[in-house]
Amino acid sequence: MVNPDGALHADAMSTLDSWKPVTLAQESLRQGYLGFLAARPDACARSCAAGHLTASAVVLDHPGERVLLTLHPRVGRWLQLGGHCEPEDTSLAAAALREAREESGMDGLVIDPEPVHLDVHPITCSLGLPTRHFDVRFVIRAPAGAEPVRSTESEDLAWWPATALPPGTEDLTELIAAALERATTAPA
Repeated sequence: MVNPDGALHADAMSTLDSWKPVTLAQESLRQGYLGFLAARPDACARSCAAGHLTASAVVLDHPGERVLLTLHPRVGRWLQLGGHCEPEDTSLAAAALREAREESGMDGLVIDPEPVHLDVHPITCSLGLPTRHFDVRFVIRAPAGAEPVRSTESEDLAWWPATALPPGTEDLTELIAAALERATTAPA
């Protein structure tokens, strides 16, 4: 279990407190996340049945033209990489980077430590009960020539043109657009 007073919870509060979303909808979510974190010292632990923070990433290829998506075995559709925070994670960015490494099999990934997007979605995860994931999303760049290796956590893993995602990923449009915008404006 994640230490309720640990570094991850403090990082989540600090990261979201300082992040300035570009849309009112994202600002509303940011405020909701901060309220949830203030009310729940266990908000980063998957054992938090009311819901818990997760960390995910849009993994872009080196030129920023393709996005790496996983065909999630339980959800049955293409998604960005990511998942639950683990007890050893000291920051949300570290959790997203760890998940991206584990799920892509690629080394040399570089994360932008500032969130790019938030999303809350209902899910039945490892608790076996309906809950919510408060997903904090980041942008990660892969090194030139990096090729992913599918892990046991994926049915499939593939690069997709950022402007031609597979069918059934329409809900990723806003996230991918935000990631592409950040990738072109963030300092290298």
